[in-house]
Amino acid sequence: MSVLQTEGLAVGYGERVVVDGVNLEALKGQFICLLGPNGSGKSTILRCLAGLLSPLKGSVYLKGDVLYRLEPKDLSRIMAVVLTDRLSPGLVTVFDVAAMGRYPYTNFFGHFSEDDRRKTWEALRLVNAHDLAERYFSELSDGEKQKVLLARALVQEPEVIVLDEPTTHLDVKHRLEVMEILRELTKEKGITVILSLHEIDLALKSCETALLVKNGKILAYGPPEVVLDEEMVTTLYDINSAHFSLCLGGMELVNNGGPMVYVLAGAGSGAPLYRFLNKCGFSIMTGVLHENDVDYHVGKALGARVIGEKAFEEISDRSFSKAALLSNQVPYIVESDYPVGSFNRRNADLARHILAQGKVIYSLRGREGARRLYGDGAAGMVFFPDFNSLGKRLKDLSREQQAGGE
Repeated sequence: MSVLQTEGLAVGYGERVVVDGVNLEALKGQFICLLGPNGSGKSTILRCLAGLLSPLKGSVYLKGDVLYRLEPKDLSRIMAVVLTDRLSPGLVTVFDVAAMGRYPYTNFFGHFSEDDRRKTWEALRLVNAHDLAERYFSELSDGEKQKVLLARALVQEPEVIVLDEPTTHLDVKHRLEVMEILRELTKEKGITVILSLHEIDLALKSCETALLVKNGKILAYGPPEVVLDEEMVTTLYDINSAHFSLCLGGMELVNNGGPMVYVLAGAGSGAPLYRFLNKCGFSIMTGVLHENDVDYHVGKALGARVIGEKAFEEISDRSFSKAALLSNQVPYIVESDYPVGSFNRRNADLARHILAQGKVIYSLRGREGARRLYGDGAAGMVFFPDFNSLGKRLKDLSREQQAGGE
C-alpha cells in the first residue's frame, strides 16, 4: 500500500532547481534512505516531502491526497518530521518536549488529557527515554536529545516519519540505538520511515530502499544491496583514497605506496593485520586466499595485490607457483596466526618454501605453534607478541634499508 508518492518532482528555492526528477513510492512500513554528498539536495527533498517547501514542479501525494492541500493539523496526524535544526526550548523538561507531539489531537484550548499523558509515556518508553522524563531537555547529550525528538514524533501517532540526518553528531552507541528504534518502528508499527544518512554501512544494514542523489539528479533508486557497489559509491562521493566493499559493507582506506610486505594469512586473521600495516605505510601483497575468505575482500578493498583461489578448492599448482615467485621478490614476509586446514594447507608449504630460500618470516603465530607446523624450519622465523612490536621491527628494517641505499 502506497503511503507517500512523488511524480516528476523538482525541488529547489526560488527559480533555482536543486534536484529534478524525483520519483519515489514509499510503502507502508518501508525504510527509505537518501544518500549523497553534502549539498546534493537531500535535505531539500525531505523538506519538500514534509510539506515545508513547495515543489518547483511535479507533485507529492500523501495517502492519495495532494500533500500541499492538507490542513496542517491533518498533515500532523499522518506525518511527523524530525529535522537537524537544533531545538532550544529553554527550561523545558523532556516529558514536555515529547508531549508537544500531542497538540494535533488536543481541543481548541489545547487541553492535555490523561490519554495524551499516557501516550507520551508510551512513546518515551518505546525509545528508552522514560528515565529522562524529568530532566531538562537542554541538559541532555545529542544522542539523548535525538531519542526524545523521536518520542515527540511518535506521540503524533504518524504513519510516516521524515528525518534529516538523525545520526549526525551521535556516538556509536546512540547512532546504532536510533537506527534500531527506527527499524523496529517500521516492522512492529508499520510506520514508513524516510531519512537522509551519511553512513553507507548503516544504509546497507538498516534500510530497504536507497535514493542516491548527486549534482541535481537521482543516480539510482532501489535496494541498497543492488544500487551500491564500488563504482557507484566512488561516483557518488568522488572518492579516490578509499574503496567500498559491498561484501564488507563499508570503506577501506587505500594504501598509497611504501615498502612491500608479503602477508601469509587466511580465515579472517589477515584483515586487522592488513589494516595495521597499511597505517604503518607498507604496501601489501598477500595470498593464497580463497575468494570466500574475508581476508580476500579486505585485501582487495585496501588495494593489496591478492593471489586468490576459488572458494572451497585446494590451492592449485598455478596459484602456489605464483605466490612462491612473488613472495621471493618482496623484502619482508609476515605471517599471521592463520589456521591451517585441508583447503589451505599449501600455504604452510609456501611458508616452508620461503624459509628454504633463506628468507626470514616475521610471525605472529607464536614459537610453539610455528614449531608444530614447520618443524626445524621455524628456526628461521622471528616471533612477535603483538602488532606494535612487529610494526616497530619492520619500520626499523625499512629505515636501515633506505639508509643503506643512499
